[in-house]
Amino acid sequence: MAPPLRVVRVCCRSALTNGTVNRLIVVRRCANSAAIRDGSAKRKWMGVVGLEVHAQLCSNSKLFSGSCVQFSAPPNSLVSFLDASLPGTLPVGYQVTQQRCPIAISGSLAYSLYAGKNRNHMISKLVRIKQIQLEQDSGKSLHDDARTQTLIDLNRAGVGLMEIVMEPDMCCGDEAAAAVRELQLILQTLGTSHGNMSEGQLRVDANISVHRPGEPYGVRAEVKNINSARFLARAIDYEILRQIGVLENGGKILNETRAFDYKTGQTISMRDKEGRQDYRFMPEPNLPPLVIYDNETIPSNVNPQQVVNIDHIREQLPELPNEKRKRLVEKYGILAEHSFTLVFLTLSQNENGLVQFFETVVEQTQINPTKVIGWIINNFLAFLKQNNLSVTQSPISPSALSELLNLLERGFISSSVAKQVFAELWKGEGKTAVQIVEQKELGLIQDHKKLEQICQSVIEDHPAEVSEIQQGNWKVLNKLIGQVQRVTHGRAAPTQVKAILEQKLS
Repeated sequence: MAPPLRVVRVCCRSALTNGTVNRLIVVRRCANSAAIRDGSAKRKWMGVVGLEVHAQLCSNSKLFSGSCVQFSAPPNSLVSFLDASLPGTLPVGYQVTQQRCPIAISGSLAYSLYAGKNRNHMISKLVRIKQIQLEQDSGKSLHDDARTQTLIDLNRAGVGLMEIVMEPDMCCGDEAAAAVRELQLILQTLGTSHGNMSEGQLRVDANISVHRPGEPYGVRAEVKNINSARFLARAIDYEILRQIGVLENGGKILNETRAFDYKTGQTISMRDKEGRQDYRFMPEPNLPPLVIYDNETIPSNVNPQQVVNIDHIREQLPELPNEKRKRLVEKYGILAEHSFTLVFLTLSQNENGLVQFFETVVEQTQINPTKVIGWIINNFLAFLKQNNLSVTQSPISPSALSELLNLLERGFISSSVAKQVFAELWKGEGKTAVQIVEQKELGLIQDHKKLEQICQSVIEDHPAEVSEIQQGNWKVLNKLIGQVQRVTHGRAAPTQVKAILEQKLS
């Protein structure tokens, strides 16, 4: 029988652990900052960033107990004897982790971020993943400075976590934040973790150091428990500058654990970094090994439903964020940043069905997809945000928007009228776009003679503008076009109006 791919044995870890910055010039190498140098010495400093991401698993109960998993529950209301490590259940206070045999090793994560002087184009990056391991969350300490006491809430103790350890392949806050956002989208797509950082379902520890090119990496400091991608970027960039300032002033960087204060934008020293021996890793004899197979290694006498088969899991994977973005760009010709907006909002902000909404509209219209995406982002999403609604709550269906855009594409209404009709559709009164156009007489004026008369009237009422045009300043023509639109309440085709005015003024 062929050997299994990997045997994972769970270990336990003891829970004993729960300068002035000089004026610097940032040298742009990535999206935000990468190499930093002193303005006079021109000796560059490079930032080095590695991440440890803890993602809470989607589960109704904890890893080894039946206690519920619920955010913002009353303190210590979701704790079993096992979670509290009471005498007779487990040794006092330890955390389960797959330190020796992680469930996955030697992976990578591809991500993209905006770059350039105006951040107007995207670049692709890759960060190596050292390992992914299963862990238990620990309790939460609540510090009461007024009473000089610390309270313990064990609601989180025992909650299943997936720890993703990334290699130090990043060099600035923007890169780290972009990698975490991409990871967040992947986890949400797979249904592995809700990834809500504001609820602590995704927390990041950043290991940060600086060094000069060609020299060994410097001493690193770890900034713990960051629960926002934006704060992560700020914390990393501040810490890089802080370390450079210390070194430039002749100081030494301590191997320590720090916290990020989002109010001040600074990192704060918490404690010296403990040594590996302080973790006290030891095998857990009460937990059996987890054996992972693929189609080639799975034994014939084993029930496929009772083992982990990675090939079977791979076949069932949904379309991942990066694949979805590539498909949207290649199939519809939209900009990469627009595909990022669609996918990001669909997954990270509970805008379920936004991509599907867009694709449905495209299928039901003759209009170019690049124009459809403009309406989705500039109008549809703006109205959703303004009214605090999700896609599924929208009073405008894909078919209703498709009908409106078809009227615009066929030349029955102008773009300004289309926006008026969109606002009417949003009221949810059950009227179609065609009915609104007919009832409010918003259709484009089809009578060419009538339109000529309106243009002639505008010319006669604006002699000053006409004089400028006759002297060669044709830019003023746009003012006359605007006046015609005002008189017709947006019911005149701009191209037709422009042609009539040019003919009369030539």
